[in-house]
Amino acid sequence: MYREIDWDKIDISVEPPIEEPARQYYFMMKCREWVQVFVKESGRRPTACVTTFGCQMNARDSEKLRGVLREIGYDEGSEETADFVIYNTCTVRENANTRVYGRLGQLKPRKKKNPGMMIALCGCMMQEPEVVEKLKKSYRFVDLIFGTHNIYKFAELVAARMDSGRQVIDIWKDTDQIVEDLPNKRKYPFKSGVNIMFGCNNFCSYCIVPYVRGRERSREPDAIIREIERLAADGVSEVMLLGQNVNSYGKTLDVPVTFAQLLREIEKIRGIRRIRFMTSHPKDLSDELIQVMAESDKICRHLHLPVQSGSTKILEKMNRRYTKEQYLALVRRIREAVPDISLTTDIIVGFPGETEEDFQETLDVVRKVRYDSAFTFIYSKRTGTPAAVMENQVPESVIRNRFDRLLKEVQEIAAHACSVHEGTVQEVLVEELSGHDKTMVTGRLSNNLLVHFPGEAKLIGSYVKVLLEECKGFYYIGKKSE
Repeated sequence: MYREIDWDKIDISVEPPIEEPARQYYFMMKCREWVQVFVKESGRRPTACVTTFGCQMNARDSEKLRGVLREIGYDEGSEETADFVIYNTCTVRENANTRVYGRLGQLKPRKKKNPGMMIALCGCMMQEPEVVEKLKKSYRFVDLIFGTHNIYKFAELVAARMDSGRQVIDIWKDTDQIVEDLPNKRKYPFKSGVNIMFGCNNFCSYCIVPYVRGRERSREPDAIIREIERLAADGVSEVMLLGQNVNSYGKTLDVPVTFAQLLREIEKIRGIRRIRFMTSHPKDLSDELIQVMAESDKICRHLHLPVQSGSTKILEKMNRRYTKEQYLALVRRIREAVPDISLTTDIIVGFPGETEEDFQETLDVVRKVRYDSAFTFIYSKRTGTPAAVMENQVPESVIRNRFDRLLKEVQEIAAHACSVHEGTVQEVLVEELSGHDKTMVTGRLSNNLLVHFPGEAKLIGSYVKVLLEECKGFYYIGKKSE
C-alpha cells in the first residue's frame, strides 16, 4: 500500500524498478525533485487542475491523477491559473471532442506567455488515432498525451516530459494489465467509486466505448475487497462499484466469480453502509443478482438499467441482445423481489431506421416500467461505429419531435413515481451544503433521490433521518425527523 511506503528509501540514482507499482513510486520521487527546484526558484508550490469530461469511470481515473499529483507535490489549483492543466477526455459523442479543442485554444495564449506551464490530455478521446494526429499537427504546445490503458503510468510520463523538455505521447491500443495500490485523491471523504473491471465486450452498434476502453478485464476480488476495507478504515461508508457492465464481472478471471458473489463479500465489510453499482446491462442481469439485492441491507434500492429503445427491431440493430419482452420480464422479476426499487434508464431517440411505430414501443416501455428518471438522448452519429453508416438515418426534425414527446412522458411519470415517499421518514446521507441556500444541506436517499433540508456543514458525511415533506419532481424538501 502506497501510504505505507518509506519514500526516503527510494533511490532514484539507480535504474527504475521493472515491476509495478514500485516503478511508479520511483518516478513520483523523480518528479518530487523537479517540484523542489520549482519551490526554491518561485517561492511557492506548483498547482495543478484535473478537468474531467464524461462518465464516472473517467471521474474515478481523475481521482487517481490527483492522487499522483499530490504525492509529487502539487497543490490543487483552478484551470484558469494552474501550472499544470490536465484534461481527462470523453469521446462518446463527437461534440465532446470539439469542446476539448475549444478549451485547448483558450490555453494556448497562456502557454505562450508561460512556457513552463504544462498541459496534458488523456482519456478516451486520446485512443482515436486521428485525434492524436491532429494534436501532433495543430496543438504542438500540448506536453503530454496518453490514453485509457496506461493511466497508471502518469508519474512516469510526467517524469519523461520533465527530463526531455519535449512532447511525450504514449498511447496503447489495449492491455490486460491492472496495476493496484496507486494513490488517489477522493472528491468526498465519506464515499468513493471503486473500479471492479475495465473495458467492454458488448459492442453496441452506436457506441465507441469498446474501441477506446478495450476488452473487458476484471480485477481480482481480493484486491477489490482490500481497497474497500482500506476505504472503510479511512471513513468511507458508501461505495459505488464501477464498470462498463458490472453484471459481466468475473468472467475473465482465472477462477470465475460472479458479480452477485462479489457483492456478498463486500457486504461483510465493516463500516460500509451503502453499496451502489453501475452500469448494469439487461442481458447479463441474473436471478442470482436479483436475489442478493432483495436480501441485502446495504445494497441501495436503486438500479440503473438502460433500455435504449422499446422496439425489439431497433434493439437488434443496436446489438443490445435482448428483446422488449425480455426487458419487461426482467423488470417484473426485479420489482417482485425488490418492491421498493427505484429504476432509472437511458433511452436513445432517433436511431437509424426508427419509425413512429418503433418510437411508440419505447413510449409503451416507459409507461409500463414507470421509471423514477430517465436520461434521454438524441441519437448522435458517432464516426467509427457501425450505426454511423447505417441506412435510413432519421431526419433531425422528426427526432426532435419524438424527443420532446418522450421527455414530456418521462417527466410526468417520474414526478408521480418519485412522490410516493412524500410524508415518510427516510435515511439521508448528507453530501454537501446546498448550492442555493447555505442554511440547507443536500443528501441522497438509498434510491438516489436528492433531498434538501435545513442543516449545517457539520452534518456532511453523516446519516440523518429526514421527514420528506414535499416532492418537487426529482427531489424532496424535508426536515430532520425528531
